[in-house]
Amino acid sequence: MTETFFERPILNSPYDTYFRASLALSRRQCLRALSAGAALVATSPLIGCAAPPAPRRDGRPNVVFILADDLGYGDLGCYGSTDVDTPNIDALAAAGTRFTQFYVTAPVCTPSRMSFLTGRHYNYGVENDIGMASSEVTLAEMFSGAGYRTALFGKWHMGVPDRFGPNNQGFDEFLGFKNGAMDNYSHYYYWGGMNRHVLFRDGEPYHEDGVYFPDIVVRESTRFIQQNRDRPFFLYLPFNMPHYPLQAPAGDEERFSHIEDPLRRQFSSCVWAMDQRIGQIVACLEDNGLRQDTIIVFASDHGPSNEERGGGGSAGALRGHKATLWEGGIRVPCILSWPGTIQEDRVRRQPVMSTDILPTLAAYTGVPLPQRYLDGHDLASIIGSAAAPAPRAIMHWIYQDWWAVRKGPWKLTVEGDKAALVNLDNDPGERHNLFDQRQDLVQRLVDSHSIWKKGISDRRASGV
Repeated sequence: MTETFFERPILNSPYDTYFRASLALSRRQCLRALSAGAALVATSPLIGCAAPPAPRRDGRPNVVFILADDLGYGDLGCYGSTDVDTPNIDALAAAGTRFTQFYVTAPVCTPSRMSFLTGRHYNYGVENDIGMASSEVTLAEMFSGAGYRTALFGKWHMGVPDRFGPNNQGFDEFLGFKNGAMDNYSHYYYWGGMNRHVLFRDGEPYHEDGVYFPDIVVRESTRFIQQNRDRPFFLYLPFNMPHYPLQAPAGDEERFSHIEDPLRRQFSSCVWAMDQRIGQIVACLEDNGLRQDTIIVFASDHGPSNEERGGGGSAGALRGHKATLWEGGIRVPCILSWPGTIQEDRVRRQPVMSTDILPTLAAYTGVPLPQRYLDGHDLASIIGSAAAPAPRAIMHWIYQDWWAVRKGPWKLTVEGDKAALVNLDNDPGERHNLFDQRQDLVQRLVDSHSIWKKGISDRRASGV
């Protein structure tokens, strides 16, 4: 059944364009997650990861950034899911900091990924709606400039032509695909235009027909970790799961036979498959004596899909999904773990954004920030203290004919000429529209958003 929420058109607009239950894991839940993750990793087959621990020749930590694809706020055990098993991701949460109000800048893949990698709003870096401009400075370029070895294994989706490719954006190694989706076994794209092979190693087509792509990601990741265990590295792992096509290995779906909805069952088996492979990568770090030398970031690029060929994900108690600016489209799971430095079993409720990842990693590693305007803020103080203030007083989004602004608990969401105002502290599911009752606040938020948009336009024009 289609939900309706917008009740009144916004006036004089200048534009055309199960939550609380998941806020905190109990100590017992955390310990259970750690134990379950360790047990599963211990019994999971690793792909070529046996290696003796090696002493580090550089005191700077490694960084492994894992990005899920179309994973919703309600799709992990540590975020309140009761039907999806994610012991390895839950173990990362129990061993680090979990954010309950982590936002992406856009509710779809390409712009969201741009902001994660650059610390900037995506509006600065889109080139002719084709890909990310080469003038943008990515996490890989930042780390490479500081002597880190860099690699990407997975889904790029920030431009298909070579000039937009990862090897031109700071990555020493790339094995994956550059468009939006790929069959995990044939490595073909089937969802628009001519069917075509899309798997590449660096700039050349790569063929390994019939091999499950997430297993290729694990194999390449463990090889990279072993080869670089005596130097700092940045490993970016944008899994193509649980994005369509929903393809889990044979037998995994049987684990979720208790789920009646066949689409949710299929989706859950893909999340499980991703979780298991994340566990293998974490185990490889441990086997090589690198876990305490490695920061792990886990996040999703946006909310769950409701596309005809995908679906099955959940935003929990949040409203909306991928391609909307409701909370379910832009509020996503995010976890940071660094044993011995980031305290375990911590939950942070301050609203933060994906642009904050780059400056936070720069601060933790001591790597210089790119010399340009950044939208992101260092989150180290928030990670260190639940009482630290949020890094920004106001948050803004724009996507197609949607835009939204949040100040404190108040969020104004606009789609075309329809608008809704909610208080997220009282109404995280965005069910009660207070637009008519708070016209004064609406106008202030509209004015603030206008100023923000002009700032982006001015900085783009000046090339900052």
